[in-house]
Amino acid sequence: MNRYARLALALLALAASPALAREALGMFGSWGVFRDADTARCYAIAMARPSTKSRDFQPYADVAWWPRAQVRGQVHFRLSRKLQPNAPIQLSIGGQRIALTGGSADAWAIDKRGDAAIMAAMRSASEMTVNARGANGQGFSNTWTLDGAATAMDGAAVACARIR
Repeated sequence: MNRYARLALALLALAASPALAREALGMFGSWGVFRDADTARCYAIAMARPSTKSRDFQPYADVAWWPRAQVRGQVHFRLSRKLQPNAPIQLSIGGQRIALTGGSADAWAIDKRGDAAIMAAMRSASEMTVNARGANGQGFSNTWTLDGAATAMDGAAVACARIR
């Protein structure tokens, strides 16, 4: 990961929550690991590959643990554009196509089984791509490199293992 990408990831993390509450735990490939003690959550996060196409938002993907809410390994995508209501959202990863649900500019697995399937695929695939239709009716996609994703997810899980 180049210096620009690391800086952009750090800035993304700063924007995600108050600066004093979050602790950076490490960088693994293109993925960062953070713990936020104030909200009792840990997460692995990465920015999507750069694009020259128009974007409403900086897209990122994260896998989060919220131990007090008994949420483990929730996969979330912040997409680059506002979504067309009720349009399909699809993740392509490791030769699989997985339907997602979402709204505004966010997408998630449909259920916990979907989260588990995505996390398992992230461990062996080299990249993942979300395809969707924007509010303007045009299709778009965001792609993430998965170099370091498995280690980052493990790091986030371990970081929240003792939080109750």
